[in-house]
Amino acid sequence: MISATKRWLFLKISGALLVPLMIWFILNFVAIYNQGYFELVNFFSKGISGFIFSIFIIIAFFFSAISISEVFEDYIGDEKIKNVANKLLYLSAVVIPLITIILINNI
Repeated sequence: MISATKRWLFLKISGALLVPLMIWFILNFVAIYNQGYFELVNFFSKGISGFIFSIFIIIAFFFSAISISEVFEDYIGDEKIKNVANKLLYLSAVVIPLITIILINNI
């Protein structure tokens, strides 16, 4: 399969997975918005809520990395700069969700 086709397919699949996760997040965010610190910690310490939020973060960063990579492909002409930008983008798309998940699980 061609690399561009794989990216397009991953972009569509991750976008489709983000829709129900975003709805879940919005509904729960509204429910915990005016709550205190302990209610927020309780929400994220529940096994299923923390797990679903972790999946949401991972897929959201994956989706954004693929989307931004496509912008790099279109607007950066120099191959070396494009490769460095893509590598830094993918590195941040792995490191930032990982740090976020670790911090949330250590609350």
